[in-house]
Amino acid sequence: MERETVIEVPDNLWPVADFFMKGLGGEVDVADASQMGMLIRGFLFLYITIVVLAILAYKFGFAKKLPPLKSFIIYLLLIIGTFFLTLLFGLNLPLAESLFIIAIVMGIYRLRLHQERKGQAEQE
Repeated sequence: MERETVIEVPDNLWPVADFFMKGLGGEVDVADASQMGMLIRGFLFLYITIVVLAILAYKFGFAKKLPPLKSFIIYLLLIIGTFFLTLLFGLNLPLAESLFIIAIVMGIYRLRLHQERKGQAEQE
């Protein structure tokens, strides 16, 4: 009995995942090193994109001044957690797109909050 050496890649990916997985076609042959390299490269770029967007969303929305060790632990857990999210949901759900929208909204919120506090400080 032959072993199955083909991984199917969905053709209806979300835009960011589709951009990184472009050129793979519908199937990836596990035995072919170039196709596996393209799959791993695409996943790695998608993962890095999701990590960067998650860090931006965290910084804009939730980050407070913490000691360096606590900050390191938070970012380490964020990096580990986004790996599993990317592995499980990166191709099937709009993870990167959602994080991009969250980062924009939180960035606008943080900018407006800074401007409001600056305006209140000038009035006093």
